[in-house]
Amino acid sequence: MIRKATKADAASIAPMIMVILEDMELDVFKTLSREQVIELLIAGIQTEDYRYSYNHGHVWEKNGEIAGIVFGYPGAIEPLIDAPLTEIIQEKGFDTSIQLFTEPETFPNEWYLDSIVTKEAFRGQGVGTELLAALPDFALEDGQKVIGLNCDQQNPQAQKLYERMGFKKNGEVTISGHLYNHMQKEITEK
Repeated sequence: MIRKATKADAASIAPMIMVILEDMELDVFKTLSREQVIELLIAGIQTEDYRYSYNHGHVWEKNGEIAGIVFGYPGAIEPLIDAPLTEIIQEKGFDTSIQLFTEPETFPNEWYLDSIVTKEAFRGQGVGTELLAALPDFALEDGQKVIGLNCDQQNPQAQKLYERMGFKKNGEVTISGHLYNHMQKEITEK
């Protein structure tokens, strides 16, 4: 069952987001430990407006366990979504120059799929596909008719899934030193 994320989901969601952040080899891991980053994520998930705020997330739940997550938002708000984490970093007494993301990821006029993760025990069971299939509903709720995402060029398996779901490459971006294909899908309203 897919449902909106809640503040109470934060401790379950944060380690799943870490799968992506660690794979991206972000500079933050040169300064903070894995546990410290999880602590920041949990606090960020519980805010109203952060990139990984519960307001931007949906979870796929099975028997009370979160099996998959998806986070996305209108690309137009990208310049604002990391400010809440900066405040949390300051409140926790960490170096205020710490940032998770520094490069822009979104293209104009799109709803941006920031992150999608399936918990390891549930991989291969269609969780990711179901979450991807639900994206048009989330985008339309936010008034957007195009969905964009970035796929690591070193992950051809994910690119094939996105293509199967109707996404097409329309550019490239570099995030944390990794080259990504930017892909988009136009939504046809129901």
